[in-house]
Amino acid sequence: MKRRTVLRAGAGLLAGGTVAAAPAADPTDGWTRTSFTHSWQKPWNLDLSDRHSYIGGVHRMWVYATDEPFEEGSSTDPRTEMRWKNDYSTGDHMWDADVYLPAGTDGASFVQTLRTRRPSGTPATDIMLNVYDTGGGTVRRYDGTVLKTNAYDTWFNVKIAHQASSGTGTIKVYLDDSLVLTVADRGPATRYFKNGVYHHGSGRAEARFRDITYWRR
Repeated sequence: MKRRTVLRAGAGLLAGGTVAAAPAADPTDGWTRTSFTHSWQKPWNLDLSDRHSYIGGVHRMWVYATDEPFEEGSSTDPRTEMRWKNDYSTGDHMWDADVYLPAGTDGASFVQTLRTRRPSGTPATDIMLNVYDTGGGTVRRYDGTVLKTNAYDTWFNVKIAHQASSGTGTIKVYLDDSLVLTVADRGPATRYFKNGVYHHGSGRAEARFRDITYWRR
């Protein structure tokens, strides 16, 4: 065997002859960091500062079950959310941020893709990630599939990668850069990302975000 072939064959060996594991691929490999803009949705009768703070690079958003909706006369639940203004219908788009969910936040959505223009009778969202007051803080897709337990009072990274098309696209969810969910979206639509706290439960709900990033491919 030629020396170059021997070196190449041995490049993956550690001392003792074991094979070195290849590093896991970063979910953002091949993606480009992209700027984004956003507006705010918060109880219509309050100032943003009543339900949001930005200190040390951390967006902190909270709301109470008794708060007003974001528009006077709306029948939706109370929220304090960043409404991304980078609407899209096709292409590859990724929402990325570190998330902190304080203990006691129960029945609140903290990130979602909302289908703003969609065929009549189709769902309003492609995906929502909710947190519930069980298992030390349980993150679920809607109120179903469990994606994480012991989520309270710790920072963890969330990425939602959406491969959107004129037909049915694909959504992948990564937690701390590990793929935890792959699902089909809900068909053609124009949609946008939202993050914050959209409260479907009782009492007070809060979510915090840092290093919020938009990726395109």
